[in-house]
Amino acid sequence: MDFVQQNMMWVIAAIVSGAMVISSFIRGGGKGVSVTEATLMINREDALVLDVRESGEWSGGHIANSRHIALGQLAKHMSELEKYKGKPVIVCCASGNRSSSACGTLKRAGFERVFNLNGGIGAWTGAGLPITVKN
Repeated sequence: MDFVQQNMMWVIAAIVSGAMVISSFIRGGGKGVSVTEATLMINREDALVLDVRESGEWSGGHIANSRHIALGQLAKHMSELEKYKGKPVIVCCASGNRSSSACGTLKRAGFERVFNLNGGIGAWTGAGLPITVKN
């Protein structure tokens, strides 16, 4: 018990990080992929990039040829995505949190190859990859 009292900050950090890991499993987020892995899937397997950010974020710049459906609207537009069930689907948002939730929704709808872009659009632009404002 003395150890816990003397190292309270470390104990709290361990609890919080453990809760975050468990939370991602419960939400059912897709497997994370790096920007490099995502680029290879886009080029080699014609993967769909699904951007689940809000419209204002999307308008500020997005991955070329990506499909935009805000996370809050995803359930309503699921029928539009049915034709992509056989392809890899890379889901992105600003940082990776909303896309993890969207991955869970897609997996529950029967999508088998769902991937969460690690770091989201921030990682994409951070890697020097282009974004576009064209629809």
